[in-house]
Amino acid sequence: MNSIKRNYDLALEALEELALELAPPDVQEERTERPPLQLAHPSLSEMLTQFGALPREALFLGAAYDELPILLNLNDPAPGPILIVGDQGSGKTAFLQTIAQAIPLTHTPQEVQFGIVTSRPEEWLGFEESENCMGIFSTYHSDADNFILSLADWAHNNRREERFAILLIDDLEAIMDISEKAQQNLRWLLLRGPNRRVWSFVTQNTKYSKKTLPWLDAFRTRLFGYVGNNVQGAESILPTRDAALHLLEPGLEFILNENRRWVKFWIPSIK
Repeated sequence: MNSIKRNYDLALEALEELALELAPPDVQEERTERPPLQLAHPSLSEMLTQFGALPREALFLGAAYDELPILLNLNDPAPGPILIVGDQGSGKTAFLQTIAQAIPLTHTPQEVQFGIVTSRPEEWLGFEESENCMGIFSTYHSDADNFILSLADWAHNNRREERFAILLIDDLEAIMDISEKAQQNLRWLLLRGPNRRVWSFVTQNTKYSKKTLPWLDAFRTRLFGYVGNNVQGAESILPTRDAALHLLEPGLEFILNENRRWVKFWIPSIK
């Protein structure tokens, strides 16, 4: 992938900078001022162009370091709802936003739609402009309850429907603010949704894992972003002793466990 080569060139530049810092003073005086070094990451549209046309049933999640896309087969309910775990600032919201921005680039509104439930709707400004977006719903208002109830009702009655619905929840703890009836319907969506064309992606801060423990059994698939000091919080969700979560790049890298091995992948820039 071209971006990997670009980052490789930038890494060489960083090594040159380090060599100059360790050089004698007379050599250091010859240095010219350079702007701060920044890794070059391709945008989402650039990455999707590189991958080419994706299968209709594929939902784009990110890119692995073997230059292959990380995709979810929407027709295969086996993975179940997906939990994204990490520290504050690890990129969990950015991960959901990558999914939301990729959907209009790969699917028509008749194929895939998404809705967002969040305690911070200000972080999602502009996403409602997409024809694929069903709306942005704050957990502090009854709109979130109504959306979950209507989505569960649609899932109960969509036997002839070919469209998929993607429910993005940021974050799991905020769900405790919705009504008990809405929570019951959400539990049903987590357990039965993938079989009824509704997929849920939910973020979880490692700091609050104990508060949301009763919900965790619903998630068969769990992805992890950067975790620094609260490793025990991550391990209470899934054993991660060999995952080196502290080495992941915050806001960029995530890992998933596939066939008993960790697979690292990254999300592109959406700006």
